[in-house]
Amino acid sequence: MNIETILLMRTEFLLIFLLVALIVLDLFASNNLKKYFDSIACFLFLATTLVGFLPLNEGEAFGGMFVADRMNAVVKSILNVGVLLVFLQSKTWLNNAYTNHKKSEVYILIISTLLGMDLMISSGHFLLFYIGLELASLPLAALIAYNKYSKESVEAGAKFILMAAFSSGILLYGLSMFYGAVGEAGLYFDALSGLVKPTSIQLLAMVFFIAGMAFKISLVPFHLWTADVYQGAPTNITAFLSVVSKGAAVYALMIVLYKVFNNIFDSWEFVVYGLIVVTITVGNLFAMRQQNMKRFLAFSSISQAGYIMLGLLPGTALGMSSVVFYLLVYLVSNLGIFAVVSILENHSKKESITDYNGLYQTNPKLSVIMMLFLFSLAGIPPFAGFFSKFFVFMAAAEMKYYALVFIALINTVISLYYYLIVVKAMFITKNETPITTVKTDTSSKLGLFICVIGTLFLGILSYFYETINQFSVGLF
Repeated sequence: MNIETILLMRTEFLLIFLLVALIVLDLFASNNLKKYFDSIACFLFLATTLVGFLPLNEGEAFGGMFVADRMNAVVKSILNVGVLLVFLQSKTWLNNAYTNHKKSEVYILIISTLLGMDLMISSGHFLLFYIGLELASLPLAALIAYNKYSKESVEAGAKFILMAAFSSGILLYGLSMFYGAVGEAGLYFDALSGLVKPTSIQLLAMVFFIAGMAFKISLVPFHLWTADVYQGAPTNITAFLSVVSKGAAVYALMIVLYKVFNNIFDSWEFVVYGLIVVTITVGNLFAMRQQNMKRFLAFSSISQAGYIMLGLLPGTALGMSSVVFYLLVYLVSNLGIFAVVSILENHSKKESITDYNGLYQTNPKLSVIMMLFLFSLAGIPPFAGFFSKFFVFMAAAEMKYYALVFIALINTVISLYYYLIVVKAMFITKNETPITTVKTDTSSKLGLFICVIGTLFLGILSYFYETINQFSVGLF
Protein backbone atom coordinates (compact mmCIF):
# COMPACT_ATOMS: atom_id res chain seq x y z
CA MET A 1 0.00 0.00 0.00
CA ASN A 2 1.41 3.40 -1.01
CA ILE A 3 0.45 7.03 -0.53
CA GLU A 4 -1.53 7.04 -3.79
CA THR A 5 -3.78 4.24 -2.51
CA ILE A 6 -4.31 6.06 0.77
CA LEU A 7 -5.31 9.23 -1.08
CA LEU A 8 -7.75 7.32 -3.28
CA MET A 9 -9.30 5.78 -0.14
CA ARG A 10 -9.02 8.91 1.97
CA THR A 11 -12.64 8.82 3.16
CA GLU A 12 -12.39 5.20 4.27
CA PHE A 13 -9.04 5.70 6.02
CA LEU A 14 -10.32 8.81 7.78
CA LEU A 15 -13.36 6.90 9.04
CA ILE A 16 -11.12 4.10 10.32
CA PHE A 17 -8.90 6.65 12.05
CA LEU A 18 -11.98 8.29 13.55
CA LEU A 19 -13.29 4.95 14.79
CA VAL A 20 -10.00 4.14 16.50
CA ALA A 21 -9.80 7.62 18.03
CA LEU A 22 -13.34 7.41 19.46
CA ILE A 23 -12.76 3.91 20.86
CA VAL A 24 -9.53 5.03 22.54
CA LEU A 25 -11.28 8.12 23.89
CA ASP A 26 -14.12 6.02 25.27
CA LEU A 27 -11.81 3.51 26.92
CA PHE A 28 -9.05 5.67 28.34
CA ALA A 29 -10.27 9.26 28.67
CA SER A 30 -11.10 10.72 32.06
CA ASN A 31 -14.71 11.18 33.11
CA ASN A 32 -14.39 14.95 32.71
CA LEU A 33 -13.21 14.55 29.12
CA LYS A 34 -15.93 12.01 28.34
CA LYS A 35 -18.53 14.71 29.09
CA TYR A 36 -17.45 16.33 25.82
CA PHE A 37 -17.58 13.08 23.83
CA ASP A 38 -20.49 14.35 21.68
CA SER A 39 -18.72 17.57 20.77
CA ILE A 40 -15.41 15.83 20.03
CA ALA A 41 -17.11 13.21 17.85
CA CYS A 42 -19.04 15.86 15.90
CA PHE A 43 -15.95 18.03 15.43
CA LEU A 44 -13.80 15.14 14.19
CA PHE A 45 -16.55 13.95 11.87
CA LEU A 46 -17.03 17.49 10.55
CA ALA A 47 -13.32 17.58 9.69
CA THR A 48 -13.67 14.23 7.90
CA THR A 49 -16.66 15.55 5.96
CA LEU A 50 -14.83 18.71 4.88
CA VAL A 51 -11.86 16.67 3.61
CA GLY A 52 -14.29 14.76 1.41
CA PHE A 53 -15.05 17.94 -0.54
CA LEU A 54 -11.41 18.43 -1.57
CA PRO A 55 -10.44 17.57 -5.19
CA LEU A 56 -9.89 13.85 -5.79
CA ASN A 57 -7.71 12.03 -8.32
CA GLU A 58 -9.61 9.20 -9.97
CA GLY A 59 -8.13 5.71 -10.00
CA GLU A 60 -8.27 2.13 -8.74
CA ALA A 61 -6.81 0.28 -5.80
CA PHE A 62 -6.32 -3.35 -4.83
CA GLY A 63 -6.23 -4.57 -8.40
CA GLY A 64 -9.43 -2.83 -9.41
CA MET A 65 -11.52 -3.99 -6.46
CA PHE A 66 -11.80 -0.40 -5.23
CA VAL A 67 -12.76 2.36 -7.70
CA ALA A 68 -12.45 6.07 -6.89
CA ASP A 69 -14.15 8.64 -9.10
CA ARG A 70 -15.64 12.07 -8.60
CA MET A 71 -19.27 10.94 -8.51
CA ASN A 72 -18.51 8.35 -5.83
CA ALA A 73 -16.80 11.10 -3.83
CA VAL A 74 -19.89 13.34 -4.19
CA VAL A 75 -22.21 10.60 -2.93
CA LYS A 76 -19.92 9.85 0.02
CA SER A 77 -19.86 13.54 0.91
CA ILE A 78 -23.68 13.64 0.79
CA LEU A 79 -23.86 10.63 3.13
CA ASN A 80 -21.32 12.28 5.44
CA VAL A 81 -23.50 15.38 5.66
CA GLY A 82 -26.47 13.16 6.51
CA VAL A 83 -24.56 11.42 9.30
CA LEU A 84 -23.36 14.77 10.65
CA LEU A 85 -26.97 15.96 10.81
CA VAL A 86 -27.99 12.76 12.63
CA PHE A 87 -25.21 13.36 15.17
CA LEU A 88 -26.37 16.94 15.75
CA GLN A 89 -29.96 15.82 16.22
CA SER A 90 -29.08 12.95 18.58
CA LYS A 91 -27.32 14.84 21.35
CA THR A 92 -30.39 15.52 23.49
CA TRP A 93 -31.80 12.03 22.88
CA LEU A 94 -28.59 10.38 24.05
CA ASN A 95 -28.11 12.62 27.07
CA ASN A 96 -31.70 12.45 28.31
CA ALA A 97 -33.05 9.02 27.48
CA TYR A 98 -30.14 6.63 27.83
CA THR A 99 -28.21 7.51 30.97
CA ASN A 100 -27.53 3.79 31.58
CA HIS A 101 -26.18 3.28 28.06
CA LYS A 102 -22.84 4.15 26.57
CA LYS A 103 -23.71 6.89 24.11
CA SER A 104 -20.31 6.43 22.48
CA GLU A 105 -21.65 3.18 21.03
CA VAL A 106 -24.07 5.08 18.80
CA TYR A 107 -21.31 7.16 17.22
CA ILE A 108 -19.03 4.16 16.75
CA LEU A 109 -21.75 1.96 15.25
CA ILE A 110 -23.00 4.67 12.86
CA ILE A 111 -19.48 5.39 11.61
CA SER A 112 -18.88 1.63 11.17
CA THR A 113 -22.06 1.43 9.09
CA LEU A 114 -20.99 4.43 7.03
CA LEU A 115 -17.61 2.81 6.36
CA GLY A 116 -19.40 -0.23 4.92
CA MET A 117 -21.56 1.99 2.73
CA ASP A 118 -18.52 3.80 1.36
CA LEU A 119 -16.83 0.50 0.50
CA MET A 120 -19.99 -0.68 -1.23
CA ILE A 121 -20.26 2.53 -3.26
CA SER A 122 -16.64 2.36 -4.47
CA SER A 123 -16.49 -1.37 -5.07
CA GLY A 124 -15.40 -2.68 -8.46
CA HIS A 125 -15.59 -6.30 -7.36
CA PHE A 126 -18.48 -8.27 -5.93
CA LEU A 127 -16.43 -9.53 -2.98
CA LEU A 128 -15.73 -6.00 -1.76
CA PHE A 129 -19.33 -5.08 -2.55
CA TYR A 130 -20.62 -7.86 -0.28
CA ILE A 131 -18.17 -7.05 2.51
CA GLY A 132 -19.31 -3.43 2.41
CA LEU A 133 -22.96 -4.48 2.38
CA GLU A 134 -22.56 -6.65 5.47
CA LEU A 135 -20.47 -4.05 7.29
CA ALA A 136 -23.26 -1.55 6.59
CA SER A 137 -26.03 -3.92 7.74
CA LEU A 138 -24.82 -5.62 10.93
CA PRO A 139 -24.18 -2.48 13.06
CA LEU A 140 -27.63 -1.22 12.05
CA ALA A 141 -29.26 -4.11 13.91
CA ALA A 142 -27.47 -3.06 17.10
CA LEU A 143 -28.51 0.56 16.57
CA ILE A 144 -32.15 -0.37 15.99
CA ALA A 145 -32.20 -2.46 19.19
CA TYR A 146 -30.20 0.16 21.11
CA ASN A 147 -32.97 0.84 23.62
CA LYS A 148 -32.65 -2.52 25.39
CA TYR A 149 -35.37 -1.54 27.86
CA SER A 150 -37.95 -1.15 25.10
CA LYS A 151 -39.72 -4.28 23.86
CA GLU A 152 -40.48 -2.57 20.54
CA SER A 153 -36.85 -1.61 19.97
CA VAL A 154 -35.55 -5.12 20.70
CA GLU A 155 -38.24 -6.67 18.52
CA ALA A 156 -37.41 -4.25 15.68
CA GLY A 157 -33.74 -5.18 15.93
CA ALA A 158 -34.58 -8.89 15.75
CA LYS A 159 -36.82 -8.34 12.72
CA PHE A 160 -34.17 -6.30 10.97
CA ILE A 161 -31.33 -8.77 11.50
CA LEU A 162 -33.48 -11.67 10.31
CA MET A 163 -34.60 -9.80 7.18
CA ALA A 164 -31.07 -8.51 6.56
CA ALA A 165 -29.67 -12.03 6.80
CA PHE A 166 -32.38 -13.40 4.52
CA SER A 167 -31.89 -10.70 1.88
CA SER A 168 -28.09 -11.01 2.05
CA GLY A 169 -28.42 -14.76 1.57
CA ILE A 170 -30.57 -14.27 -1.52
CA LEU A 171 -28.12 -11.72 -2.93
CA LEU A 172 -25.10 -13.92 -2.20
CA TYR A 173 -26.79 -16.93 -3.79
CA GLY A 174 -27.27 -14.87 -6.93
CA LEU A 175 -23.60 -13.89 -6.92
CA SER A 176 -22.58 -17.52 -6.53
CA MET A 177 -24.56 -18.29 -9.68
CA PHE A 178 -22.58 -15.68 -11.58
CA TYR A 179 -19.36 -17.12 -10.27
CA GLY A 180 -20.39 -20.59 -11.42
CA ALA A 181 -21.52 -19.35 -14.83
CA VAL A 182 -18.61 -17.09 -15.80
CA GLY A 183 -15.72 -17.95 -13.46
CA GLU A 184 -13.56 -15.88 -11.16
CA ALA A 185 -13.10 -13.05 -13.66
CA GLY A 186 -16.84 -12.43 -13.46
CA LEU A 187 -16.54 -11.04 -9.93
CA TYR A 188 -14.98 -7.87 -11.37
CA PHE A 189 -17.62 -5.45 -12.60
CA ASP A 190 -15.70 -4.46 -15.73
CA ALA A 191 -14.92 -8.07 -16.68
CA LEU A 192 -18.42 -9.28 -15.97
CA SER A 193 -20.04 -6.61 -18.16
CA GLY A 194 -18.70 -8.35 -21.26
CA LEU A 195 -19.59 -11.85 -20.05
CA VAL A 196 -23.21 -11.40 -18.98
CA LYS A 197 -25.63 -13.10 -21.37
CA PRO A 198 -29.40 -13.62 -21.19
CA THR A 199 -29.04 -17.28 -20.19
CA SER A 200 -31.39 -18.86 -17.67
CA ILE A 201 -28.88 -19.12 -14.83
CA GLN A 202 -27.57 -15.58 -15.28
CA LEU A 203 -31.07 -14.11 -15.48
CA LEU A 204 -32.00 -15.95 -12.28
CA ALA A 205 -28.82 -14.68 -10.64
CA MET A 206 -29.71 -11.13 -11.67
CA VAL A 207 -33.21 -11.49 -10.22
CA PHE A 208 -31.76 -12.71 -6.91
CA PHE A 209 -29.34 -9.81 -6.81
CA ILE A 210 -32.06 -7.23 -7.47
CA ALA A 211 -34.33 -8.90 -4.88
CA GLY A 212 -31.57 -8.77 -2.26
CA MET A 213 -30.96 -5.08 -2.88
CA ALA A 214 -34.71 -4.38 -2.97
CA PHE A 215 -34.92 -5.53 0.67
CA LYS A 216 -32.27 -2.96 1.61
CA ILE A 217 -34.08 -0.17 -0.25
CA SER A 218 -37.58 -1.21 0.95
CA LEU A 219 -39.04 -1.66 -2.52
CA VAL A 220 -42.44 -3.33 -2.70
CA PRO A 221 -42.98 -6.30 -2.21
CA PHE A 222 -39.77 -6.48 -0.16
CA HIS A 223 -40.88 -3.73 2.23
CA LEU A 224 -42.82 -5.60 4.91
CA TRP A 225 -40.17 -5.11 7.61
CA THR A 226 -39.94 -1.36 7.15
CA ALA A 227 -42.87 0.05 9.16
CA ASP A 228 -42.31 -2.20 12.19
CA VAL A 229 -38.59 -1.46 12.31
CA TYR A 230 -39.09 2.29 11.82
CA GLN A 231 -41.63 2.38 14.64
CA GLY A 232 -39.61 0.29 17.07
CA ALA A 233 -36.19 1.84 16.51
CA PRO A 234 -35.13 5.05 18.29
CA THR A 235 -36.31 7.98 16.16
CA ASN A 236 -32.82 9.28 15.39
CA ILE A 237 -31.74 5.82 14.22
CA THR A 238 -34.89 5.60 12.10
CA ALA A 239 -33.84 8.87 10.47
CA PHE A 240 -30.42 7.43 9.66
CA LEU A 241 -31.98 4.22 8.34
CA SER A 242 -34.52 6.01 6.14
CA VAL A 243 -32.09 8.39 4.45
CA VAL A 244 -28.39 7.52 4.64
CA SER A 245 -28.75 3.73 4.44
CA LYS A 246 -31.36 3.89 1.68
CA GLY A 247 -29.36 6.44 -0.35
CA ALA A 248 -26.21 4.31 -0.31
CA ALA A 249 -28.12 1.18 -1.37
CA VAL A 250 -29.89 2.93 -4.26
CA TYR A 251 -26.67 4.38 -5.64
CA ALA A 252 -24.84 1.05 -5.30
CA LEU A 253 -27.67 -0.75 -7.12
CA MET A 254 -27.55 1.81 -9.93
CA ILE A 255 -23.80 1.36 -10.36
CA VAL A 256 -24.06 -2.43 -10.53
CA LEU A 257 -27.02 -2.44 -12.92
CA TYR A 258 -25.27 -0.27 -15.46
CA LYS A 259 -21.72 -1.55 -15.01
CA VAL A 260 -22.58 -5.24 -14.90
CA PHE A 261 -26.03 -5.85 -16.35
CA ASN A 262 -26.14 -3.23 -19.07
CA ASN A 263 -25.88 -5.91 -21.79
CA ILE A 264 -29.17 -7.44 -20.67
CA PHE A 265 -31.00 -4.18 -20.04
CA ASP A 266 -34.08 -5.50 -21.86
CA SER A 267 -34.28 -8.34 -19.35
CA TRP A 268 -34.36 -6.24 -16.20
CA GLU A 269 -36.05 -3.11 -17.55
CA PHE A 270 -39.52 -4.56 -17.00
CA VAL A 271 -38.60 -5.80 -13.51
CA VAL A 272 -37.45 -2.35 -12.35
CA TYR A 273 -40.41 -0.73 -14.14
CA GLY A 274 -42.84 -2.90 -12.16
CA LEU A 275 -41.00 -2.31 -8.89
CA ILE A 276 -41.27 1.45 -9.39
CA VAL A 277 -45.01 1.38 -10.07
CA VAL A 278 -45.99 -0.84 -7.14
CA THR A 279 -43.55 0.85 -4.73
CA ILE A 280 -44.82 4.37 -5.34
CA THR A 281 -48.48 3.29 -5.34
CA VAL A 282 -48.43 0.96 -2.33
CA GLY A 283 -46.30 3.38 -0.32
CA ASN A 284 -48.76 6.19 -0.93
CA LEU A 285 -51.90 4.17 -0.28
CA PHE A 286 -50.65 2.72 3.00
CA ALA A 287 -49.24 6.05 4.19
CA MET A 288 -52.78 7.47 4.15
CA ARG A 289 -53.90 4.86 6.69
CA GLN A 290 -51.22 5.42 9.31
CA GLN A 291 -51.78 7.08 12.68
CA ASN A 292 -48.30 6.62 14.13
CA MET A 293 -45.93 9.29 12.85
CA LYS A 294 -42.97 6.95 12.38
CA ARG A 295 -45.04 4.37 10.50
CA PHE A 296 -46.41 7.22 8.40
CA LEU A 297 -42.86 8.29 7.52
CA ALA A 298 -41.94 4.64 6.86
CA PHE A 299 -44.49 4.32 4.07
CA SER A 300 -43.59 7.80 2.86
CA SER A 301 -39.97 6.66 2.55
CA ILE A 302 -41.09 3.56 0.64
CA SER A 303 -42.88 5.81 -1.85
CA GLN A 304 -39.86 8.11 -2.08
CA ALA A 305 -37.70 5.07 -2.89
CA GLY A 306 -39.90 4.49 -5.91
CA TYR A 307 -39.35 8.06 -7.10
CA ILE A 308 -35.58 7.66 -6.70
CA MET A 309 -35.70 4.47 -8.77
CA LEU A 310 -37.53 6.45 -11.45
CA GLY A 311 -34.27 8.25 -12.18
CA LEU A 312 -32.31 4.99 -12.10
CA LEU A 313 -34.25 3.30 -14.90
CA PRO A 314 -33.21 5.47 -17.90
CA GLY A 315 -29.50 4.71 -17.51
CA THR A 316 -28.32 8.10 -18.72
CA ALA A 317 -26.12 10.86 -17.33
CA LEU A 318 -29.29 12.86 -16.66
CA GLY A 319 -30.74 9.89 -14.80
CA MET A 320 -27.69 9.53 -12.57
CA SER A 321 -27.62 13.27 -11.87
CA SER A 322 -31.30 13.24 -10.95
CA VAL A 323 -30.85 10.26 -8.60
CA VAL A 324 -27.90 11.82 -6.74
CA PHE A 325 -29.63 15.21 -6.55
CA TYR A 326 -32.82 13.52 -5.31
CA LEU A 327 -30.81 11.79 -2.58
CA LEU A 328 -29.36 15.14 -1.48
CA VAL A 329 -32.76 16.86 -1.33
CA TYR A 330 -34.45 13.86 0.30
CA LEU A 331 -31.68 13.83 2.91
CA VAL A 332 -32.24 17.38 4.15
CA SER A 333 -36.05 17.21 3.93
CA ASN A 334 -36.53 13.84 5.60
CA LEU A 335 -33.89 14.37 8.27
CA GLY A 336 -35.56 17.70 9.01
CA ILE A 337 -38.91 15.98 9.59
CA PHE A 338 -37.35 13.34 11.80
CA ALA A 339 -35.56 16.06 13.77
CA VAL A 340 -38.91 17.69 14.61
CA VAL A 341 -40.47 14.32 15.44
CA SER A 342 -37.52 13.48 17.70
CA ILE A 343 -37.66 16.85 19.49
CA LEU A 344 -41.38 16.46 20.19
CA GLU A 345 -41.03 12.81 21.20
CA ASN A 346 -38.19 13.56 23.64
CA HIS A 347 -40.31 16.31 25.16
CA SER A 348 -43.73 14.66 25.31
CA LYS A 349 -43.22 10.93 24.55
CA LYS A 350 -45.94 11.29 21.90
CA GLU A 351 -45.64 10.14 18.29
CA SER A 352 -49.22 9.82 17.00
CA ILE A 353 -50.41 12.16 14.24
CA THR A 354 -53.39 13.13 16.43
CA ASP A 355 -50.92 14.29 19.08
CA TYR A 356 -49.87 17.00 16.62
CA ASN A 357 -53.36 18.54 16.72
CA GLY A 358 -53.06 22.23 17.56
CA LEU A 359 -49.25 22.12 17.62
CA TYR A 360 -49.11 25.58 16.03
CA GLN A 361 -50.74 27.06 19.15
CA THR A 362 -47.78 26.16 21.36
CA ASN A 363 -44.89 25.56 18.93
CA PRO A 364 -45.39 27.82 15.90
CA LYS A 365 -41.77 27.70 14.72
CA LEU A 366 -41.54 23.92 14.77
CA SER A 367 -44.91 23.70 13.02
CA VAL A 368 -43.84 26.01 10.19
CA ILE A 369 -40.54 24.16 9.78
CA MET A 370 -42.36 20.82 9.72
CA MET A 371 -44.76 22.13 7.08
CA LEU A 372 -41.84 23.27 4.94
CA PHE A 373 -40.27 19.79 4.98
CA LEU A 374 -43.60 18.09 4.25
CA PHE A 375 -44.22 20.38 1.28
CA SER A 376 -40.74 19.58 -0.03
CA LEU A 377 -41.37 15.82 0.14
CA ALA A 378 -44.70 16.37 -1.61
CA GLY A 379 -42.96 18.20 -4.44
CA ILE A 380 -44.57 21.62 -4.00
CA PRO A 381 -42.64 24.54 -5.56
CA PRO A 382 -40.48 26.43 -4.83
CA PHE A 383 -39.05 23.96 -2.31
CA ALA A 384 -36.17 21.68 -3.27
CA GLY A 385 -38.39 18.58 -3.42
CA PHE A 386 -40.18 20.02 -6.45
CA PHE A 387 -36.93 20.28 -8.40
CA SER A 388 -35.75 16.80 -7.40
CA LYS A 389 -39.01 15.26 -8.64
CA PHE A 390 -38.88 17.38 -11.79
CA PHE A 391 -35.43 16.08 -12.68
CA VAL A 392 -36.30 12.39 -12.19
CA PHE A 393 -39.47 12.89 -14.24
CA MET A 394 -37.45 14.62 -16.94
CA ALA A 395 -34.87 11.81 -17.01
CA ALA A 396 -37.62 9.20 -17.42
CA ALA A 397 -39.49 11.24 -20.05
CA GLU A 398 -36.27 11.70 -22.03
CA MET A 399 -36.19 7.92 -22.58
CA LYS A 400 -39.91 7.91 -23.46
CA TYR A 401 -41.25 6.33 -20.24
CA TYR A 402 -44.33 8.52 -20.55
CA ALA A 403 -46.77 6.08 -18.92
CA LEU A 404 -44.45 5.65 -15.95
CA VAL A 405 -44.11 9.41 -15.53
CA PHE A 406 -47.90 9.78 -15.69
CA ILE A 407 -48.37 7.14 -12.96
CA ALA A 408 -45.77 8.91 -10.83
CA LEU A 409 -47.51 12.25 -11.32
CA ILE A 410 -50.85 10.78 -10.22
CA ASN A 411 -49.17 9.38 -7.14
CA THR A 412 -47.61 12.77 -6.40
CA VAL A 413 -51.13 14.21 -6.14
CA ILE A 414 -52.09 11.35 -3.80
CA SER A 415 -49.05 11.99 -1.63
CA LEU A 416 -50.01 15.64 -1.30
CA TYR A 417 -53.21 14.51 0.44
CA TYR A 418 -51.53 12.54 3.22
CA TYR A 419 -48.78 15.10 3.77
CA LEU A 420 -51.50 17.70 4.21
CA ILE A 421 -53.11 15.51 6.89
CA VAL A 422 -50.18 16.35 9.16
CA VAL A 423 -50.30 20.03 8.17
CA LYS A 424 -54.02 20.11 8.91
CA ALA A 425 -53.44 18.55 12.34
CA MET A 426 -50.84 21.18 13.26
CA PHE A 427 -52.57 24.30 11.93
CA ILE A 428 -56.31 23.68 11.66
CA THR A 429 -57.48 20.94 14.04
CA LYS A 430 -58.28 22.33 17.46
CA ASN A 431 -56.87 20.75 20.59
CA GLU A 432 -57.50 21.86 24.14
CA THR A 433 -54.35 20.10 25.39
CA PRO A 434 -51.72 20.37 22.63
CA ILE A 435 -48.09 19.44 23.16
CA THR A 436 -46.63 22.07 25.45
CA THR A 437 -43.98 24.54 24.33
CA VAL A 438 -40.68 22.83 23.54
CA LYS A 439 -37.26 24.33 24.17
CA THR A 440 -34.91 23.10 21.45
CA ASP A 441 -31.24 22.61 22.29
CA THR A 442 -28.50 24.38 20.32
CA SER A 443 -27.32 21.24 18.55
CA SER A 444 -30.79 20.39 17.24
CA LYS A 445 -31.33 24.02 16.20
CA LEU A 446 -28.15 23.89 14.12
CA GLY A 447 -29.25 20.64 12.47
CA LEU A 448 -32.70 22.06 11.72
CA PHE A 449 -31.16 25.25 10.34
CA ILE A 450 -29.00 23.29 7.88
CA CYS A 451 -32.02 21.25 6.77
CA VAL A 452 -34.15 24.38 6.29
CA ILE A 453 -31.45 26.13 4.25
CA GLY A 454 -31.02 23.03 2.09
CA THR A 455 -34.76 22.63 1.54
CA LEU A 456 -35.16 26.28 0.55
CA PHE A 457 -32.12 26.77 -1.66
CA LEU A 458 -30.86 23.45 -3.10
CA GLY A 459 -33.41 23.67 -5.92
CA ILE A 460 -33.36 27.43 -6.49
CA LEU A 461 -29.56 27.62 -6.70
CA SER A 462 -28.62 25.65 -9.80
CA TYR A 463 -24.97 25.26 -8.76
CA PHE A 464 -25.57 22.04 -6.83
CA TYR A 465 -27.39 20.21 -9.61
CA GLU A 466 -25.03 21.46 -12.30
CA THR A 467 -22.01 20.26 -10.32
CA ILE A 468 -23.54 16.80 -9.89
CA ASN A 469 -24.50 16.69 -13.57
CA GLN A 470 -20.97 17.62 -14.60
CA PHE A 471 -19.54 14.63 -12.72
CA SER A 472 -22.08 12.17 -14.17
CA VAL A 473 -21.58 13.07 -17.84
CA GLY A 474 -18.32 11.14 -18.16
CA LEU A 475 -19.80 7.93 -16.71
CA PHE A 476 -22.22 7.24 -19.59
